[in-house]
Amino acid sequence: MDSSYFWAGWTPIWHTLLIGTVGYLTLVILLRGTGPRTMAKMTPLDFIIAVSLGSVFGRVVTAADVGLAQAVVALILLVAVQWTLAIARSRWRFMRRLLDAPPALLYYDGEWQRKALRRHRLTEVDVHTAARQSGHGSLADLQAVILQQDGSLGVITKDSMGDGSSVLPFIERHRADRESLA
Repeated sequence: MDSSYFWAGWTPIWHTLLIGTVGYLTLVILLRGTGPRTMAKMTPLDFIIAVSLGSVFGRVVTAADVGLAQAVVALILLVAVQWTLAIARSRWRFMRRLLDAPPALLYYDGEWQRKALRRHRLTEVDVHTAARQSGHGSLADLQAVILQQDGSLGVITKDSMGDGSSVLPFIERHRADRESLA
């Protein structure tokens, strides 16, 4: 067996230490500078950037053929693209529609929204699970269950519905869909 499988000298060790340290510090500074939204509950866009950053960081730390400048540029590029898309998403509605899945009404006022459940590959069991996780033993206590942009299920009770302003756009979309079927 070739001894290079176990030891290739100090150069790769120093390279890994340098790239790992500088890369990690670069990521901390970049993520700290982009604000808490980058690390909030993840939307698909956030998930993609997290996986990409992890992949790039893992690759540059262990690859002997990647220089320090290239590693830092790769990390900056990914964070800059995510930041640019986040700014575009916050300013232009068409970018929000392009990048974000809108919340979907799954259960409302005692009625299952079967079309939405099928479209999002969810079942009634998923809605019941969300109800239990939010501390409710019965759907009778619930006014609405909404699939959020981050994939979680938001549960709104009848007591906390208030004027419904945060749910109204989804209720109106649901009513329009129902009327178009009639």
